Amino acid sequence: MTYFIIAVVFIGLGWFGWKMTSRSGYESAAYNTLETDGSFELREYPDLMLVTTASKFDAQGNDGSFGRLFKYISGGNEDASKVSMTTPVFMEPDNGDSSGRMGFVLPAKVADGSIPVPSNKTVQIEKRVGGKFAVLRFSGRMNEQTKTSVGKQLRQWIKSKGLIPSNADNAIEFAGYDPPWTPGPLRRNEVLISVE
Repeated sequence: MTYFIIAVVFIGLGWFGWKMTSRSGYESAAYNTLETDGSFELREYPDLMLVTTASKFDAQGNDGSFGRLFKYISGGNEDASKVSMTTPVFMEPDNGDSSGRMGFVLPAKVADGSIPVPSNKTVQIEKRVGGKFAVLRFSGRMNEQTKTSVGKQLRQWIKSKGLIPSNADNAIEFAGYDPPWTPGPLRRNEVLISVE
């Protein structure tokens, strides 16, 4: 009986720890769903305030980008104030014209008030302009292979719906909702393209 009680306690602690560190434990960026078609959606996003830094897409934050942003929300700013983690983490892959970016969405309460100025000069506060976005949700790990595959699928869906991308180069953006230790099949990832 003692072993059973110990097992129940450990399972309970494990479940509680998972809930507190999984995506359900964080504020998530607001959006309205305009249309759903399987794993595809058409969404309307408001303007969002992000804290951003340069990032290599394939590095998945291991190039120091995630650490720089995490340091900012942990008090590495001129106010030395902590900022709550949110979801998703937005990632713009590097292309021929610009380097990639990683950004944490600032909580609504912080974005509507006085945003702490980053202490690290490689970290910036930026506005992510809202509007309509075509979105494809997928699981697994994000890498160059999935980037190419899901980007192609989303572009085909946009074309099939008669939607027009907002920018000429069909720039894509990725969003990740889970901590690094979440197993691939349970991960929530998205690829987004802004549309008119």
